[in-house]
This record gives sequence, C-alpha cells and structure tokens, in this order.
Amino acid sequence: MTAHQRRLLAVLAADVAGYSRLMERAEEATHARMRRVLHEVVEPAIAGDGGRIFSHAGDGFLASFESAVAAVRCALAMQARLVEDAAALPPEDRFLFRIGINLADVIIEGEGVFGDGVNLAARLQTYAEPGGVVVSGTVADAVAGQVAASIVELGTFLPKNISRPVRACAIRPLDSREPLLTVAESGGSGTGGLPSIAVLPFRHAGGDAGDSYLAEGIIEGIIHVLSGLDGLLVISQNSTQGYAGQRFDVRQVGRDLDVGYVLSGSLRRAGERIRIATELSETETGRVASTDRYDGVLADIFDLQDRISTRAVEHIAPHIREWELLRARRKPAANLTAYDLMMRAVDLMLRLDGGDFAQARGLLQRAVAEDPGYAPAWAHAAYWHLLRIGQGWSTDIAADNAEAVRCAAAALQRDEGYALALAIRGHMLSFLDRDFGAAAALLDRALEAGPNCALAWSFASATSGYLGDGATAVLRAERAMRLSPRDPFAFRHETMLGQAHYINGNLEEAARWCEAAARRNPQFTSNLRTLIAAQVALGRMERAHELAARLLAAEPGFRIAPWAGRTPLNGPVLEGVVARLRAAGLPE
Repeated sequence: MTAHQRRLLAVLAADVAGYSRLMERAEEATHARMRRVLHEVVEPAIAGDGGRIFSHAGDGFLASFESAVAAVRCALAMQARLVEDAAALPPEDRFLFRIGINLADVIIEGEGVFGDGVNLAARLQTYAEPGGVVVSGTVADAVAGQVAASIVELGTFLPKNISRPVRACAIRPLDSREPLLTVAESGGSGTGGLPSIAVLPFRHAGGDAGDSYLAEGIIEGIIHVLSGLDGLLVISQNSTQGYAGQRFDVRQVGRDLDVGYVLSGSLRRAGERIRIATELSETETGRVASTDRYDGVLADIFDLQDRISTRAVEHIAPHIREWELLRARRKPAANLTAYDLMMRAVDLMLRLDGGDFAQARGLLQRAVAEDPGYAPAWAHAAYWHLLRIGQGWSTDIAADNAEAVRCAAAALQRDEGYALALAIRGHMLSFLDRDFGAAAALLDRALEAGPNCALAWSFASATSGYLGDGATAVLRAERAMRLSPRDPFAFRHETMLGQAHYINGNLEEAARWCEAAARRNPQFTSNLRTLIAAQVALGRMERAHELAARLLAAEPGFRIAPWAGRTPLNGPVLEGVVARLRAAGLPE
C-alpha cells in the first residue's frame, strides 16, 4: 500500500471558458494554443510563486501552493496577462480561464493531491467569470491585507456534491470596476432561455372585414405592450398570421413557434357593441392559466384596445413569473440555464432572509459563469449589492458600491438598452451617490426603453421624492403598482408608494402602503424606517415602538446618525424622519 501524508495546501483549479466550442471550431489550433498558454503563461507563473501542477486535463489543470497568498498572487498574474491578450480579440476567439482556489488539509500520495478540498476548488472554479478568480472564505481570510487586490463577498454557495454550504468571494485587482470580458460559450444562446409568448389571431364571428381589422388592431396593441415587458420575448404578429381562421392545439403551436405561452381570443360584434374574450395557455401542458372578457362600444375602440392591452399584461406578467419560477425550482441543478439560476436567485434575494440572501449571490454568480453575455444576471447582481447596502447588511459599503457599479456596467455593456439595468444604475446614482441629475437622466432612458418595467417606475419615484417632488413620486409609484398588481414581490412598489406619500405630506396614505409592504415582507428595512416615521407622526407610538424592535431585529447594527449620513433623503424631510426615529426609541 502506497504511503501518503496530509498537508495544508492551497489548491488552484483552472478551466478554459468555452473550451468545447473552441475545439469544435478549430480542434488542432485550440490544442496548440492551450499548450502555448501553458508553456508561456501558466507554468512560469506557477513556478514563480513556488507552486506545481499536479493534474492536467484537456481544458484545464490543478495546481498546489504552500500558501493561499502565493496561489492568489499567481492566479491574478495569470488572469491579468490572459485578459490583456484577449481584449483585442472577438468573443469567439478569446481564451480565458476560470479559476477557483481553496485552502484545505489534503492527501498527498506520490505526485498526486487528493481530497474534499481539491473537489471544492474545482467546484468554485465553475462559479468564476471568464478571466475571474473565486476563492473559499478560508482563502479570502488568509489573503486579506496580504495581496494587492479587493475581496468581494459573493454569499453562500451550495456546490454540487458538497454537503455543507461554502462561503465564497471574488478576488479582483484593486480599483478594478471594469466588467470582465465576454466569451462565446459553448451552447449559449445569449438569451438565457427567456420566456416567450405568441399572440394568435383572434377568432371573430361573421364575415365583416371591419371585424377582422378590429381584431388585428387589438392584437397589435397587446403585442406592443407585451414587447415592453422586461425579460419577455414576444413573437412578431407576422409570424402568427398562418393560424388565422384555423383550429389549433396550443402544444403544437408551442412546438411550431418555440414559445412557452400562447394568448388567443375571440371577438364578437352586435351592432355598436363588441365583446372580446382572451385565454392565456402554457404550451408545455396545454393548461389554461387565465381567461378574461371585455365589453365595450365601437365608438370607444381605442380606449378599449388600451384597456385590453393593459389588463392582458396585468394577467400575463404575474402568471409567467410564477410559472417560470416553479419551472426553475423543478429543474435539477445540472440542467439549470443562466435564466433558471437568475429566477431562483431573485426569489431567494427578495425574501430578505439572511441565509437565502447569501445563497442568491452564489446563484447569480453561477448564472454569469453559465452565460457571461447574459445582461439580466449582471443587472440582478448589481441589485443584490444595492439591497445589501440598503438593508444595512454590508460590512464594506465602498466595496459593495464598487461591485454594484461593475455589475451594472457589465449589464449595460452587453445590452445598452436594457431597461432594468438602466433603472438599477440610475437608482444607484441616486441612492448611493446622490447624483440626482444623472440618475434622473438614466431613469428617463429606462422608462423609454421599458415603459412596462415596474421597477423602473418605482426607482423613478424614489428619485423624484429625493428631489422633493412628492406629487410626481406618488404618480410614478402608482404606475408601478398598476403594472404589478399581483407581483409576489410587490412590497418594493408599496414601499416606494408609501415613501412618496410621506414626502408628499399624506401621512395616512404613507402608513397604509407601508403597512401593506410590511405584511408582505416584514424584513425590508427601508420600508420599516418610513413606516416608523409615519406612525410616530400620526401619534401611534405603541405601533412605532413595535416596528422599531422589528427594525433592530432585521438590522441589529442600525444607528440613526450613520444612516442619516448616507440616506439620500434631505432637508426638512430628513430632519423629520430623524426626529421620529429617535422618538420611537431607535439608538443614535
């Protein structure tokens, strides 16, 4: 039996992003390129930091180091060289590593290194962005202050085949706010598997050509409104004309058009009166999710079209969000796409539970690693850091701010017209930097790009309030509520509406909407602060004291003075909130 020993080593796992695609395009050239990179970049860097490669694979390698500092220093040097070389190349030709590092007591047998610690390094590598480095919490703690790099907390991971949750961090060069490079991944569509819908030609009774034109106009209006929804692909009207006057099976339509949802309907006209019925179906099972009916008169046809379009969106958007989340929950971890990972992450993130929130960042990091070109994953990663600051959970506000900026920039670099990313970046400028002018300009762009993006209207409401325009803040928050009447995370919009009413001087309405938000999610600290201030102003001190205790349970480190120094509220509004938080018994 071969003797072995145990030692504490830092294990570095590296893998080429998109290697299968590169091999498929040019097998011999890719193999030669891998050998060249190993010889010219990898081997000298590892030897220079006292490490050694103990395992080779076609698309990567494993190396060990005597210390975590040496491993991280080596990883950063290699990545800097490769990212610089790749910057001048198109995405399909870029050769970038993902790197994971773990510090563990491992088994050494001959030239090999074995054990759970090696497996964890390999798992961490799968969470890294192309050109990025992800390390375990033990490595992050060991290198803090020892390497010229920033450490970004990514939350808690649940890696495949690892029974315990693992704290993970990204290691990046100091002051690096630039998004990492995109590579063309194997099998990646660039859309992350977005949900899609087709609106079929409406059936209509009778042979009057005017009825046909009427139905087409209504469909056009619905498609126009649906096309403005964030994260939904809408099939063009021309692509569905072949179904006019035909009987169809929605499951077959789903296969024909490659869509997950179908909206169909009928139009009946009796003189000047018209009736329109709609039916939303899920194509995988053929199940009908919702039906609706609209009655009106021909003279009001344009208003009726708008009403149908708006109500269709109100019904469709929540159903699709609910179904897509359930579908993502059902899928095994090995088959999750960037879109599925993002859906799961948003669900966990917006529960605002500490453990779930930490896991959400890990899922978003996996989504980015799965498809680096997927803008929504980057945008929600930025939102995660923004929420972390807002909840009072950040241990380093400057670092979270920088990471939020980096992720938002990456989202907009990949899709400059992405409404949610524009809205998040605008809110960051307002909430974190108090640059209200720049924020308002970005939020206007977000509303133009995505007029049906509820969160853009909520963030625009917040900035209007910070600027002292309470009336506009109320109108914008009400628009967000109309767009998301059944949103399971509607507490965000209710909070903004409550804050808008508070700034506008309507304390009863402020308390009403903030209480609604608190019922949906009692952990949202931004809402609790506004609600406490409103209840104190209304003389409801017992309720204010209860809410103050809840706030401290959610954010134990809350203190009035530090919060007042960073909140974008200002002037008499801020002075009033501070006085009322103090009256509720919150600590200075």
